[in-house]
Amino acid sequence: MVNAIETKPRERIKDNVVFIGKKPTMSYVLAVMTQFGEGQTEVHLKARGRAISTAVDVSEIVKNKFVPGSKLSEINIGTEEIEGENKEKINVSTIELVLKK
Repeated sequence: MVNAIETKPRERIKDNVVFIGKKPTMSYVLAVMTQFGEGQTEVHLKARGRAISTAVDVSEIVKNKFVPGSKLSEINIGTEEIEGENKEKINVSTIELVLKK
């Protein structure tokens, strides 16, 4: 008899979300341009902590250099509590920028 393991279905990540991390800024600009090129009318940039400044840079580069007609339609900021080393709780700032074509 085989034991069936019940798993929760993974939450599907939307196609129009770009998570900003440690890669070079232009990598994320390319990801946003790819989303717009595939027909998306809006792209969500999400970042935490030190990557927030990169997310702002990406949105400004896309707006000013690559898609001049686009605009920043929403800015959502917040704080997430994560568990760091030694099980201590750490507050990390978050941002979500929504670019519309």
